[in-house]
Amino acid sequence: MAEHNDLGKKGEELAKGYLFENEYIIRDINWRFKKNELDIIAEKNNLLVVVEVKTRTNTYFENPKEAVTKSKQKYIVKATEAYIMEKDIKFETRFDIISVLIENNKVNIEHIMDAFQPSLL
Repeated sequence: MAEHNDLGKKGEELAKGYLFENEYIIRDINWRFKKNELDIIAEKNNLLVVVEVKTRTNTYFENPKEAVTKSKQKYIVKATEAYIMEKDIKFETRFDIISVLIENNKVNIEHIMDAFQPSLL
């Protein structure tokens, strides 16, 4: 596996642990719809939470959360609609970003709740 894939998987594991510690129920990991993938699908307080995880080793080029472009958001929303239909979800949905920065063996996790709204895309 390529090094950037390893980094992404490590970031997803850290994000999953963070969510678990904060009492989220993990429903699915890396759920695929066509070419699109939802990193983490969780649940908390009768709310479906779709989490896009971005992991970096530095912020030289861009902050991880800046990598979730409008185009990427549209794909996430489309895949989420498919997930909701397939799983017959009745909860409200929130879209979050978890930014994982692993720099000099230190981990910084930033959880951005309600990072974007599908109605604004």
